Amino acid sequence: MQSESKLAGDLQESSGLLSQPKAVWAVAFACVISFMGLGLVDPILPAIAEQLHASKSQVSLLFTSYNLVTGIAMLITGVVSSRLGVKWTLLSGMVLTIIFAGLGGASHTIGQIVGFRAGWGLGNALFIATALSAIVGFSKSGTAKAIILYEAALGLGISVGPLLGGELGSISWRGPFYGVSALMIIGFIFILFVLPKTPKPKKTSSIADPFRALGYPALLTLAIVAFLYNFGFFTLMAYSPYVMKLDEHGLGYVFFGWGIMLAITSVLVAPKLQKRFSLVSSISWMLTLFAVDLAVMAVGTINHSPTTVIIAVIVAGIFLGINNTLITTAVMQAAPVERATASASYSFVRFLGGALSPWLAGKLSEWSTAQSPFWFGAFMVMLGVIVLIIRRRHLDHINRNAGH
Repeated sequence: MQSESKLAGDLQESSGLLSQPKAVWAVAFACVISFMGLGLVDPILPAIAEQLHASKSQVSLLFTSYNLVTGIAMLITGVVSSRLGVKWTLLSGMVLTIIFAGLGGASHTIGQIVGFRAGWGLGNALFIATALSAIVGFSKSGTAKAIILYEAALGLGISVGPLLGGELGSISWRGPFYGVSALMIIGFIFILFVLPKTPKPKKTSSIADPFRALGYPALLTLAIVAFLYNFGFFTLMAYSPYVMKLDEHGLGYVFFGWGIMLAITSVLVAPKLQKRFSLVSSISWMLTLFAVDLAVMAVGTINHSPTTVIIAVIVAGIFLGINNTLITTAVMQAAPVERATASASYSFVRFLGGALSPWLAGKLSEWSTAQSPFWFGAFMVMLGVIVLIIRRRHLDHINRNAGH
């Protein structure tokens, strides 16, 4: 289609990225706040484990319940948004996040926090699946530029989140939960008054649509690759705080640096790589370098060198920022389905990886050695590279659109 053929060209150009309607900026602002919630809890993971007398694998269930519910709920986001419309779906997701983040802060046991994080995941699913399609839909400067803006909001939110989480967490581990709730109230007001009322889609979605979309080999390939590399991603997010030997402030600064690298590369570097190299080559190299980086974290853990792990975590933001933009852009043109449906299908599969990997990382450290989660994460990321290379023919149409 014509819009698809323009996609790679849009990605290659940087001009016009900031020329967006107010509706796009409204959603992007809310995205920053939403994604702050992901990294806000990172600096307090060791504190929660210590103060609530929980193991690493138990604390990691904060990510598992959140990602599991987010992934499953992705299957209904299209059904909900096609009936409520974009604006009210976004607002519904934000209300759920406000409520469950606040309840998480009021919890007294690890089980309660895990349960409330699951409710938070439902709100997250309704918001992020709709937010991506909303930014793309409202944008007047092309799909790929809108995706770059979305990824920049993701990176900014993920980077600022740990910084704020470290400050609030140094007061109490409950602080970041209440912080997310308060910030999301601000985002809710912003969306409520700035985002224009949008018409409901003429065609309502079915819960079967995301499953049908996975029947397209290109979309299925990208989803499997994301499922596998999420084992590395959430090993970094959920397990690395335990081996860096830092307090809440220190962890906040490390993940702030990681997020800044992610945000900068997703906006400035990814378009240049897309212009110069093929999609498969670019993603394969970024994931391979990320796997090597995880291996460095393992070696740093073996040598009892927190500094090595800290540097490797920050550097990982470079590879993940580039990869996130490339793979999200590819998903939007992988199959002839609605963007929201493609996003829901892809996110359903990848978040299942994000649900299993944090718990498994904690368990591996208990069953084996402190470095074993990093080795396993590196192995799974490389398995994703192998899958991508073996199935690269299914992505030929995306490379053709890119002029490769």
